[in-house]
Amino acid sequence: KAIQLGDSEIIFLNLSIYVLSVDLISYLMRFEWDMAKYPIKQPLKNIAEALTKQITQIETDLKSRAEVYNNIKGNLQNLEKRTVGNLLTRTLADIVHKEDFVLNSEYLITLVVVVPKSNYTQWQKTYESLSDMVVPRSTKLIAEDAEGGLFTVTLFRKVMDDFKAKARENRFIVREFYFDERELKCEKEEMMKLASDKKQQYGPLLRWLKVNFSEAFVAWIHIKALRVFVESVLRYGLPVNFQAMLLQPNKKSSKRLRDVLNAVFKHLDEVAAASIMDAGMDIPGLQLSNQEYYPYVYFKIDLSLLEYS
Repeated sequence: KAIQLGDSEIIFLNLSIYVLSVDLISYLMRFEWDMAKYPIKQPLKNIAEALTKQITQIETDLKSRAEVYNNIKGNLQNLEKRTVGNLLTRTLADIVHKEDFVLNSEYLITLVVVVPKSNYTQWQKTYESLSDMVVPRSTKLIAEDAEGGLFTVTLFRKVMDDFKAKARENRFIVREFYFDERELKCEKEEMMKLASDKKQQYGPLLRWLKVNFSEAFVAWIHIKALRVFVESVLRYGLPVNFQAMLLQPNKKSSKRLRDVLNAVFKHLDEVAAASIMDAGMDIPGLQLSNQEYYPYVYFKIDLSLLEYS
């Protein structure tokens, strides 16, 4: 079952789906009011408040846990996105090596240049003459993708801006990258830490979701039962004299079942029955056409989530 966590994250639960060690349908068919959790001797208002408080707490905890997980996942994805794409945009942290650069020099600097594949020959012929003070035979191909290659070139610092301008004119793009071993190490360590944090958060979150799905479903069905009771009393009055039951028709027989139920129970509410028989009938003071109102008390339990389990 796919469960949405915030705007982007979706976690897939491998549910069969179970509530209190039984599948949902079995739980519904054998439903009994939980006297220990929701004592029926207390007022209906107190029972409703207890159910609402329980669901609200689950929702609050879900938002909190999901936010922590999604923040870690989002930060990790942002770093991972930098490792994909072409050589013009992706991070070079996992491509370059210390030995590719002239480091700690007061006068020299090594630049990295993206060259289209069709321009390799032109680069080799012209890079030394793009500006003065380029170190001869200093270029080296260190990485390639489908579009081009990443070359290093060493030159004097004072001609760097002139070299960049001339390179751009020849469709050679100089990346704004300067080798910093400490910074590259920190970036790799951060990615590893986020991946580890995500893994550590995922297991407990998944277990929490499974447990609290069960708790939320149980509370939801108790709310349905409570609504059936209240609506029945409001409709038919006291003393309590009604029978609640579960019906699970297949899609093809739903309309036929509805017709039969309306015929059997139309005496309970002649106005509602008449509006069902004539959907276009306009009864002053009543707006039944856009509502699921029947001569009997009806509440839908949508188990469409089972289709994705």
